[in-house]
Amino acid sequence: MKHLFAAVLFLLPFLLVPIAEAQNSDEFRIARIQYRGGGDWYSSPTALTNMLRFLKDEVPVTVSTQYDDVQLGSRDIHNYPFLYMTGHGNIDVNDAEMENLRRYLENGGFLYVDDDYGFDQYVRPILKNIFPEEEFFELPANHPIYSIVHSFPEGRPPKVHEHDGKPPQAFAIYRNGRMVLLYTYESNPADGWAFDEHANPEHIVRAALQFGVNLMVYVFTQP
Repeated sequence: MKHLFAAVLFLLPFLLVPIAEAQNSDEFRIARIQYRGGGDWYSSPTALTNMLRFLKDEVPVTVSTQYDDVQLGSRDIHNYPFLYMTGHGNIDVNDAEMENLRRYLENGGFLYVDDDYGFDQYVRPILKNIFPEEEFFELPANHPIYSIVHSFPEGRPPKVHEHDGKPPQAFAIYRNGRMVLLYTYESNPADGWAFDEHANPEHIVRAALQFGVNLMVYVFTQP
């Protein structure tokens, strides 16, 4: 593990420099998806900033701690290597937006979706329909995302909120051998990232932030 982490620390700045240059900045940004349907896409606005600050404290990465909001159907999503989406309720996605997202993922982008409770029944069918020919599956306990930097011995994402009392799960879609999407359910790491908005215990907050580090490092160093 120490050798792997050392390799990640060495390679990550070099891997991310082209992304930063493409955005005409010394640092690249990630973006949050703004969608239609009333599912409060804007919830926990400090979550990403807090996670990115924690990431930069741990890994020498050229990422801005600020993020942008982009509409799902906009060409602007193609300017970001990493998209984030969350919510509590309904989401509407039309054919043009779905095709835009497909092209984004096919061209090297990544989407992370976090169920902030009440989102699952609406968003899961949409996620499965992005690439219906690809498997939407739960990550195995030995997946590198649970150990690449910080260890999650149970092989699951952290349990931040109880919600319906089910075990936390992380589901993924791979396309041409690359993970293009991760969906966390009954876990809600983003609420842990938003520690200035939610009164979660310190150890829960830390686990959520550490999972964010693992996620970002895996996404940008995966084969």
